[in-house]
Amino acid sequence: MKTIKKIGVFTSGGDSPGMNAAVRAVTRAALFRDLSVTGIRYGYQGMIEGDFVELSRTSVSNIIQRGGTILKSARSSEFMTPDGREKAARNLAKHGIDALIAIGGDGTFKGATILNDEYKFPIIGIPGTIDNDLSGTDETIGYDTALNTALDAIDKIRDTADAHERLFIVEVMGRDAGFIALETGIACGAELTLLPETLTRVQEVKENLTKILENKKRSTLVIVAEGDETGGAINLSQQLKQDFEEYDMRVCVLGHIQRGGNPTARDRVLASRLGVAAVNALFDGHVNVMVGVVNNNIKLTPLKSGWGKKKSIQYEILELTKVLK
Repeated sequence: MKTIKKIGVFTSGGDSPGMNAAVRAVTRAALFRDLSVTGIRYGYQGMIEGDFVELSRTSVSNIIQRGGTILKSARSSEFMTPDGREKAARNLAKHGIDALIAIGGDGTFKGATILNDEYKFPIIGIPGTIDNDLSGTDETIGYDTALNTALDAIDKIRDTADAHERLFIVEVMGRDAGFIALETGIACGAELTLLPETLTRVQEVKENLTKILENKKRSTLVIVAEGDETGGAINLSQQLKQDFEEYDMRVCVLGHIQRGGNPTARDRVLASRLGVAAVNALFDGHVNVMVGVVNNNIKLTPLKSGWGKKKSIQYEILELTKVLK
């Protein structure tokens, strides 16, 4: 592999709290090794359009605490074409970029894998997604913040549910993965938690709710991931309404509030560790890998394993939802 003098860094796909902390860590770790850093705005689309900006120690000051991403993010259908990737590769060469650090999720890493396959471009991935669904790391950047954002909102919902003795169905993010739903369900004391990873039968939900409501609890919370086969909180409430007409049922979809906000200390530290680890990995000659943290140790995983293999929820934690409801 040729000597690396300039690193390009970008964020892609859905934003997650802590991405800015990762950009800061990559920039400062690279400068520490006397490398220059170029930020690529709007992900792969910016790579195609040549939307590049030089990053310095000063330009990444005072961003570690900010949510979102200063480099912006976008999805690019053009990059998924050979012509789009050729434009991107030409722009990288034009700007003298020797290697890339990609911060994002499975779609980001799939694109990076293809770019590496076609142009042998050195790429390191940093897992940034609130879904926590990437193999090769115990947690992804943004997950802890999203989890705590959801929990804070649900705690407030529990207050009003308790005051009026209501049944609340709360939808959290998780189109393909139920990590947020599972852990918020445990943390908020939800009576039922519905996930994409488990088969949800509406009749069983009705039977469980009947037993719970017969115990005359002051409030009842059902947490449902958006990707659950019931179709989310709104669809589920419509299927339950006729059987539970006597109960005051409310629906709350938390939505994109879970993606925003200042990252927690845990996400800032994780992003800082992974940003430095990504630069170190490049410096040590590693390519086409994702940096992650497993058992509190830095681990390198092939990029394709990150997006090609679905991470499993912890089923022993799922059992807690049945015991503690």
